[in-house]
Amino acid sequence: MKASWPDIPYTAWSETCSALHLYCQIVGKYRLARTPWVNHSWHATFYVNARGLTTGLVPDGPAGGIEVVLDLLGHELVVMSSDGRTGRLPLLAGSVAGFHRRFRSLLVDLGANPEFSGVPNEVPGGVPFAEDDAVRPYDAEAVSRFFHALVQVDRVLKLFRTSFLGKVSPVHLFWGSFDLAVTRFSGRVAPLHPGGVPALPDKVTCEAYSHQVSSAGFWPGGGGVDYPAFYSYAYPAPEGFSEAGVKPAAARFDTALGEFILPYEDVRLSGDPERALMEFLESTYRAAADLGGWDTGMLECGTGRPLHPRPVG
Repeated sequence: MKASWPDIPYTAWSETCSALHLYCQIVGKYRLARTPWVNHSWHATFYVNARGLTTGLVPDGPAGGIEVVLDLLGHELVVMSSDGRTGRLPLLAGSVAGFHRRFRSLLVDLGANPEFSGVPNEVPGGVPFAEDDAVRPYDAEAVSRFFHALVQVDRVLKLFRTSFLGKVSPVHLFWGSFDLAVTRFSGRVAPLHPGGVPALPDKVTCEAYSHQVSSAGFWPGGGGVDYPAFYSYAYPAPEGFSEAGVKPAAARFDTALGEFILPYEDVRLSGDPERALMEFLESTYRAAADLGGWDTGMLECGTGRPLHPRPVG
């Protein structure tokens, strides 16, 4: 239903969004430091759950497992150990340095390792967490609306993911760029990526784009788009990709970003938000796959349905 896609105007909560982004980076850096590397940095991401964002189980702590949840309904950070202990930290107005200090203290209390990188990624001019003493707001109502938007987007991205038999990422949130994303792979090796992403080691970028991809996702705003938006891009971008006809009509190619963009508001206000978003995901993927010469007959299948296994033969 349209009403379940909340209004999330970026300018109204941009400062809170920036704070939440940095809080996620701090938690993400903890997961990154403790988890063995998985291709394309999939080991470092977050997942949408029933109350917010979770790291999943991190291999750390006295009993071998720590999970960190940013509860965006109850507005608290919850750190859980597999030995049954739990620590909590309220999400309130305050400084990044204060959040960083209290989170590390919670980890110590639970017997986890509090050592991880203290510098933000993909944030131009980012201040080390321990030195970021600026007081930031925390608009709890806006955060909850953002969470409810994530639930809807996560659901549609997961449905879109089911119609691909080839290598495909989980639907996950990258805390560096703060986007919920899903990526399909053609199976072909890609040209070496030139790197150059702000505050991100080139070796990480090059490994992330080691193979030909069509990637799509959702930003709350910022980073060149000051409104919530869906995006889709191809790497390497095939000839003619930027001129491809995509749906719905509100979608456009942003030459500065090198990606197709669809404002969240156009999806939210459409008669059928799920259909509008699926049109964008399908048509931009089709442009990448057809122009890029993907072996679509081997990679695609029908959309998944509950209790219906894929036919074989």
